[in-house]
Amino acid sequence: MPSPTEITVSQLSRLMGTPNTPTLIDVCIDEDFERDLRFIPSAFRHPAKDIAALAPSLKNKDVVVICQKGKKMSQGAAAILRAHNVKTETLEGGNFAWRDAGEPMIPAAKLPPRNAFGQTVWVTRHRPKIDRIACPWLIRRFVDPNAQFLFVAPSEVLSVADKFNATPFDVEDVFWSHRGDNCTFDTMLEEFALQSKPLLHLATIIRGADTDKLDLSPQSAGLLAASLGFSRMYRDDLTQLDMSMGLYDAFYRWSRDAKGETHDWPQTPGKV
Repeated sequence: MPSPTEITVSQLSRLMGTPNTPTLIDVCIDEDFERDLRFIPSAFRHPAKDIAALAPSLKNKDVVVICQKGKKMSQGAAAILRAHNVKTETLEGGNFAWRDAGEPMIPAAKLPPRNAFGQTVWVTRHRPKIDRIACPWLIRRFVDPNAQFLFVAPSEVLSVADKFNATPFDVEDVFWSHRGDNCTFDTMLEEFALQSKPLLHLATIIRGADTDKLDLSPQSAGLLAASLGFSRMYRDDLTQLDMSMGLYDAFYRWSRDAKGETHDWPQTPGKV
């Protein structure tokens, strides 16, 4: 049984990818991290001995501190954060337990460099519809919750990427883009090693909506309609992204938990 200040792998897994995912801080020492250069999704690294420096930015957040085995490094760092009135748990068994349970881990080499504020920075064409909203949703929920997204004129994407050290996505002739019949969302699932059943199911819905192949999934037409509606409701691209996060949260949770549930009216006796 975990202690009152621990969270289990299964408990954290259920939160992963939802708006309730805690802030995950990996405090593995360099020697341990270099043995397996992967992160638990959405985690970022920070030295355990300097953990108190993060306390002001973690107020009113739920935090999980992670080390290799869930022992001294994470427990000590978590105790320091709790001493600064930050609600903090450790992951029972650490990275090893997460890995051994077969949960996804993101290759560190796939993450773009971070800016001075610790954010990954991404740039794409303005006026997003589907893939250019779906990919930021994936990044914020599974890769970097604080990622910065720049929406610019199509002709300026690569120049902005160069001048502002940003990673271009969903434009032609870049790494993070369509490959064959697959969307940029599919590419990100593959490269970030996030190919869980719910995310792959969501990817099919997105691909159908983004490539006008609405026969791929019955839900693709609904996603297309909602996405076009959002694009007309919000003139500002970042506002549209913020407002659309809940849409993709809902499609993800449906893909994960509710595909077998139906609803009808008039109500069938015995159903709710």
